[in-house]
Amino acid sequence: MTDFQGGPDPTRRLDRWRQRRAAHLAGLQWLGTETTGGQPVRYVSGELLVVDEHYDDARRVVEGLGHRAADVATDEPLPGVRRLRAPGLDAVRATRRTRERASDGGVAGPNHVLLASPYEQGGPFGRPVAAAAAAIDGSPAADGAARVVVMDTGVWADSPLPASRYQVAQADYETDVDVDRDNVIDSDVGHANFIAGVVLQGTRQAQVRIVKVLDTFGVGTELQLALRIAALTDVDVLSLSLGAYTVDGEPPVLLRWALNRFLLGRDRVAVAAAGNDGVTDRPFWPAGFAGADVPWRQQVLAVAAHDGQALCPWSNSGPWVTLAAPGADVVSTYIHHPEFGTGWAAWSGTSFATPHVVALIAEHAASTGSVLSAAKQVMSSSPRSIGGYAAVL
Repeated sequence: MTDFQGGPDPTRRLDRWRQRRAAHLAGLQWLGTETTGGQPVRYVSGELLVVDEHYDDARRVVEGLGHRAADVATDEPLPGVRRLRAPGLDAVRATRRTRERASDGGVAGPNHVLLASPYEQGGPFGRPVAAAAAAIDGSPAADGAARVVVMDTGVWADSPLPASRYQVAQADYETDVDVDRDNVIDSDVGHANFIAGVVLQGTRQAQVRIVKVLDTFGVGTELQLALRIAALTDVDVLSLSLGAYTVDGEPPVLLRWALNRFLLGRDRVAVAAAGNDGVTDRPFWPAGFAGADVPWRQQVLAVAAHDGQALCPWSNSGPWVTLAAPGADVVSTYIHHPEFGTGWAAWSGTSFATPHVVALIAEHAASTGSVLSAAKQVMSSSPRSIGGYAAVL
């Protein structure tokens, strides 16, 4: 097995890496955190999101919590959803009180913070280590290939990921490696490169575009992600190796709105990481929509990680998970850096199980002509079950 921590003293280096991330999060003055159901729920302090029809309820709740009407700012970040902002607003308390008034958990929520961080929600499990270069086809995608969008960190340009195989806007490039005092990478730079590399190693039937929604440390907000999803047009498969737990396990309000708009009545799918906390009784969003009461739940595939024999012990699971894919010791394109001589790395996580499924859907769509049919074919053609789930091998 690969030593995922790397280096002569892996425990010390990993601890330092985690400390750096903890310090980064602690330095975000706008970040609020509450533990619910045993898992951290992170959100933007002072903001409450609510669907239009319950805006008046939310306004009364906010004012009832001691905020003067003149101090409450309101805007509409997406059609049908309002955002209320007030200095010092307890977003979690306001969420619960608004839901009590409405008798519906889905009407209000904080602006959740999504992460793709090691030993945190949604991202890689442990730090990457250098790996031997593998083969990757640099020729353009086949005609009519599925249009895949990887929403993640920015892409690092100096990488073995062939520039001819992906598209990226200038604003979606990453510009900061973030290294510690020993010149060791201690951010999530390269996460998007790695995910795109897994897709491109698996198929030539994918046109990959990378869209940045997370910063160098793998931090983003529900609002940022929802806005980028709402802006998508020319896409068939959405790859999401990120996520969050939510207040009381309820669906995040803005993501539900955005995915409803993106998926409902369309030949599209979203493939999302199940998370890396070993949780079995709490959905991880957006993957949790695969088991939610929404009309497009079958268009969301929630992906757990296996090691070829069993579910990885750190992989989330539960009735909302759709299938399992390889997530241990995955080798893919990373970044060129003194610590990574070939530019390739080995990394583990449900983050990297997800693009295995994306690649298979793109491959099958070439023959079925439909990504929805392709997703069903991936499920039905699974050669075996692992951990009670259909398994991609």
